[in-house]
Amino acid sequence: MPSTSSLPSLPSLAQHLLPLTQWDAAARGALVGVFTDIDDTLTHEGAITPDALQALADLKAAGLSVVAITGRPVGWSLPFVTTWPIDAIVAENGAVALLPQANGGIEKRYQQNAATRATNFERMQVVLARIEREIPGAARATDSPGRETDIAIDHSEFVQLSDATIAQVVALMRDEGMHATVSSIHVNGWYGDNDKLEGARWITRELWGRTLADEMDRWAYVGDSTNDQLMFRSFAHSIGVANVARFVPQLAHLPRYVTLGERGTGFAEAARAVLAARA
Repeated sequence: MPSTSSLPSLPSLAQHLLPLTQWDAAARGALVGVFTDIDDTLTHEGAITPDALQALADLKAAGLSVVAITGRPVGWSLPFVTTWPIDAIVAENGAVALLPQANGGIEKRYQQNAATRATNFERMQVVLARIEREIPGAARATDSPGRETDIAIDHSEFVQLSDATIAQVVALMRDEGMHATVSSIHVNGWYGDNDKLEGARWITRELWGRTLADEMDRWAYVGDSTNDQLMFRSFAHSIGVANVARFVPQLAHLPRYVTLGERGTGFAEAARAVLAARA
């Protein structure tokens, strides 16, 4: 993944985002849970960093709910549901929830019914083929075989696409009537009303029988890229890890706070801020 400069060398970022030291301690201490992106928020080069993994465990041990919400597919996410200390992974931008079970198994829940998923899957394969045929350099993500409710074009994981090509991919997806969003590594497209925010609302109802709108001020969200901006806009306690700097020019909605550390180190920094207020 492209590297980013550290926060002190980004005065424009510092002008718009607050350091975690300005995050009100009482508000931090009142949190009931944390939603988080995965790629380049918990991970570096595709693997969760040790400090991020420990931070997840520390949050859970303190009694907070922890849910990862990602554009990654179901198949890619499965190995982590039972090995990371989390309540759920909501994959494919809010479409599918993977829930660890006490017996070591995994429960899978969908927002769309089976018939809708089957119809949409066929439509999406046609769009995917069109993208690869019409846009030079565009290729499906290597995790595509694990996808059930969306498609993904790699732009920064194993293939490097220019901003102009990424924009072409997004435009073609939207021309086909799809939702399209850009993460730190992929361009994702899908049919349906799901997105990361709806996924957060849905999993809160599914797991705890509560309405997220009633407690938005008691959840934090941590992310790093343009597909997190709906969450940045919606959560008062929104945090960007420092590598969000790469996407600031493309963000219509910025996180409120920013960490000094990038990726998993930044997530661990945010977790420490939350836990320090509960001590």
